[in-house]
Formats: sequence, C-alpha cells, structure tokens
Amino acid sequence: MYQALVGIGLPVALILIMIGVGLSLTSKDFTRVFMQPKAFLVGIVCQMLLLPLVAIVIIDLTGLTGEVAIGLFILALCPGGTTSNLYSLLAKADVGLSISLTVIAGFVTTFTIPLLGNWAIYHYAGADSQFELPVLETWIKLMAISVIPILIGMGIRVQWENFANKAEPYVNKFSAALLGLMIVSIAFELGESVVDYLAQAGIAALSLNVLTMVLGYLVGKWLVDNDQQVRTICLEVGLQNGTLALLVTVTILESAPMSVGPSVYSLLMFVTASLFTMVTLRKDRASKPEVAAS
Repeated sequence: MYQALVGIGLPVALILIMIGVGLSLTSKDFTRVFMQPKAFLVGIVCQMLLLPLVAIVIIDLTGLTGEVAIGLFILALCPGGTTSNLYSLLAKADVGLSISLTVIAGFVTTFTIPLLGNWAIYHYAGADSQFELPVLETWIKLMAISVIPILIGMGIRVQWENFANKAEPYVNKFSAALLGLMIVSIAFELGESVVDYLAQAGIAALSLNVLTMVLGYLVGKWLVDNDQQVRTICLEVGLQNGTLALLVTVTILESAPMSVGPSVYSLLMFVTASLFTMVTLRKDRASKPEVAAS
C-alpha cells in the first residue's frame, strides 16, 4: 500500500489539487494583483523570506536534527495550496489575492525548493548524507506536478466554465482523501518509531504553523490597510502545501522520517485555520451593530 501511494497516489493527489487551483482561477485574479500590488508583494515576501527564517529558528530552538529537521524546513519552502484558498473563502478574506499568491509562489518555489532543500540536507544531515535533491530533475518534477496542472485547470475553465465550477469541489475532496491515506500509510511505514518522531516534530510543526500565521497577520496589519487582504496574508503565510512537501520528502528523497513534520503539520493546520476563521467571523458579527448604529 505504501509504495503504491508514494509512487502513484501522492503525485495524482498533488496534480488534482493543482488542477483544482487552476479551475478556480480567472483573469480577474491576476488583474487584481497588478491593480493592488502592495498586498501581493507583502504576502510573497513573507512566504519566500519569513517562512524559511522562522523554520530555521524553530528547528534550532526545538533541537530537531537530521531527517526530521530537513522535512520541516522543506515544508517551510512550499507555497500555500487549496487549503489556504478554501479558508480565505470561509474567513471572508480576499480569495483572488489568495489564489494569486498560491500560483505565483508555486512557480517560484519550483526553483527555491531544490536549491534550499540541498542546503538543508547539508546543514542538518552533514556532508556525508546519502540524501540529495538533483536540482534539474527536481525542478522538472515540480513543474510537471504543480505548475502545469494549474495551467491545465485554467484551460479547462476557459473552455468549459460550468464544468469547472461543478468539478472543483469534487476534485478537492478526492485529493484530500488521498492525502489522508498517505499520512496513514506513512504512520504504518514508520511502525513503532512513529511515536518518537511525532514527539520530536509535533511541537515544531505546531509552532511553525501558529507563529507564521501570527507573524503574517501582524506584518499584514502593519503594511496593508485592507482587512480582507490582511486575513489572506495570514492564511497564505501560515498554511503551507503539505502535499507538495510530502511529494519531495517521500517520493523524491524517499524518506519516511522526513515526512513526519509535513504530515503532522497538514493535520494541525486545519485546527488552527478553523479557529482563526471562527474568530474573524465572530469579529465581523460583533462589528455589524456598530456599523448599523453609525
């Protein structure tokens, strides 16, 4: 089961996730970026710079080493995904900005993941490590499994918009189910050692999730005036594409221990994102009487 999910299920899940992102894209999403570039620039800089730096600090503070540390750092290099897009919708944030950040960051990270991933392998596992991310091969795989499916999804939407609207939720549900199976399969592959790895990576994964959400919100609040866009930046910076991280750690690097951090993170982020959404919606409801009174 594990080998089948690693070799077939995980790539298929990620391709479907990216097609789902493409199905929701319109030209207006990109036009909005050029019309209001400030929020986009704040979000993309936070994703590209803030996230890896926070991950390095958390790894050092929690004492993670070796494969577990590498896996968490690779997760921090990944862009947002459909989860951040979904919660942007639920939290009444700027969905167009969320999707734009997901797509552009997804393209940029096809270059940064192979380069910085190799740095992490050398830094946390040493020069004698058996692991290596072949830069060109990894870039081609990431392009084929992330960027190209987005373009396919966009093409489908242009040609068959009604079909795209109907198919999008089913695509997302199916890919989420495959991700769940992948996480369960990794747990069985690790066997009795899964508890030790969870103990090592759990606090670090939760810290990365919560701290980046908080910092994304604070930086957005500081630099951006629009509250919807601030919420989007918070979610895009704090919710990473765990499926893409698993693709790198399990399929390319073939390391189950590296996948523990992304797996734990992928589960925890639904809890933190749901709590954030509840708080923001409650805040909206509380402010309505004031707006009506004024």
